Amino acid sequence: MSQEVIEVKEREKENPMRKVIIDKVVVNMAVGESGERLMRAATILRELTGQKPSLRKAKRTIREFGIRRGENIACIVTLRGEKAYEFLDKAFEAVGRELRSSSIDEYGNFSFGITEHIQIPGTRYDPKLGVFGMDICVSLARPGFRVARRRRRRAKINKKHRVTKEEAIKFLEETFNVKVI
Repeated sequence: MSQEVIEVKEREKENPMRKVIIDKVVVNMAVGESGERLMRAATILRELTGQKPSLRKAKRTIREFGIRRGENIACIVTLRGEKAYEFLDKAFEAVGRELRSSSIDEYGNFSFGITEHIQIPGTRYDPKLGVFGMDICVSLARPGFRVARRRRRRAKINKKHRVTKEEAIKFLEETFNVKVI
C-alpha cells in the first residue's frame, strides 16, 4: 500500500467523525390496492420490524390497475439505530449476503428487494396473511450530517465528508459480511 492510503486509514481510526453509520433503513411493501390485502401486509411489516407501519397513498389514478388518486396502496416503516442494524442483518441473510454494485449509488445509499417475506430468518408462513415482497432502501451517513437537515443554522456538507460508493462497499463487507458483485 502507498503511504497516502496508510495515512488516510490512520486518520479514520483517530477521527470518530469519519466513521460510516446507517442513517436510516426504509422498508416498503407496495401492494397496489387498499383494503384487506394492504392490512395483511401492514401486519406482516409490524411483525418483522416491531414498529407500526405508515400507509402511503397513490399519487395519481391508473385505470388499468384500478388505482384511484388518494387511495392507500402501500405501507412503509423507517428504522433507525440498533433496530436498523438488526433488521438489515436478517434481510441480508434472506438475499444470501450478496448485493449488486449497481444497487449502490455514488453517495453510498443502496437498495435491494426481497421477493417473499418468508425468506427472512425467523419468519413463519401464516396462511391467513399470505406472502408479500418488500423493498429495502438504506441511507449511509457520517456523524455530523444533521447540520444539512436541521431547522436552525442549516449548513452544507462538504464533498469530502460524504460517503462514497467505495466506502459503502467497504462498510458492507466489514459490518455485515456482504459480498458486493
